Amino acid sequence: MRAGLYRGLKVSAVFSLTVLAACSEYAPERDLEGYTAEEIYKRAEYEITTKDFDSAAQYFAEIGRLYPYSSWSKRALIMEAFAYHRGSDYEQARLAAQRFIDFYPADDDTAYAHYLLALSYYDQIDDVGRDQGLTFQALQALRVVIEQFPDTEYARSSVLKFDLAFDHLAAKEMEIGRYYLKRKHYSAAVNRFRVVVEQFQTTQHTAEALHRLVESYLALGLTEEAQSAGAILGHNYQSTEWYKDSYALLTGRGLEAKSLGDNWLSAVYRQMVRGEWL
Repeated sequence: MRAGLYRGLKVSAVFSLTVLAACSEYAPERDLEGYTAEEIYKRAEYEITTKDFDSAAQYFAEIGRLYPYSSWSKRALIMEAFAYHRGSDYEQARLAAQRFIDFYPADDDTAYAHYLLALSYYDQIDDVGRDQGLTFQALQALRVVIEQFPDTEYARSSVLKFDLAFDHLAAKEMEIGRYYLKRKHYSAAVNRFRVVVEQFQTTQHTAEALHRLVESYLALGLTEEAQSAGAILGHNYQSTEWYKDSYALLTGRGLEAKSLGDNWLSAVYRQMVRGEWL
């Protein structure tokens, strides 16, 4: 948010005692038509300082209803989204942010509106077991900020959050894969670990996924696939405990960590290790 929008967060330096006294006489559910847009805006700012974000958002919304064509209305709409987000009312934050984007697509604060929209999804990603639909939506919204507003502070923050959300998806695949592996559903486990290796190579879960593939393929008797997974692991993650465990599993059966055969892992090996893409 631009510095001007934060002015309300330093409300004590702006409000006079007279304005505060007057504002204290009304509440969001009461008739506000007797007050100016500026007075209502200042009351909303005051509610933010008291952390009553729901009331603040209602005050900001009233400005749009009573003074829809004023400059205060535009400022109030982005602050409405901000207040709802601070109050963890993510659905309302999304709605307010989207309205701002729709009404003011070229405004200086549109980047922040997109960022709030992305945060309204991202901040609900609180554990691996949660529905991953929110993670996908967060990734899509963060990508918009990164691609459309690359030179803003919001893009820089979005890049970090994008990587974390991406890692979150990989963690979910690993969780399901381990579940199947533990119950000896090896083919189902392979499918999950394969997703991590093919689609989430940049995350911290790739090394474990390769090791779990070694375990799963050995259990299925598919030694060439197991050896190919071990070869990728040995080339890219040789210093990890995952490689040491895979190496012990393979050598314990008289096998090498070596790319063999014409399987999907040998193709990955050719791409990742030897740089052969065709």
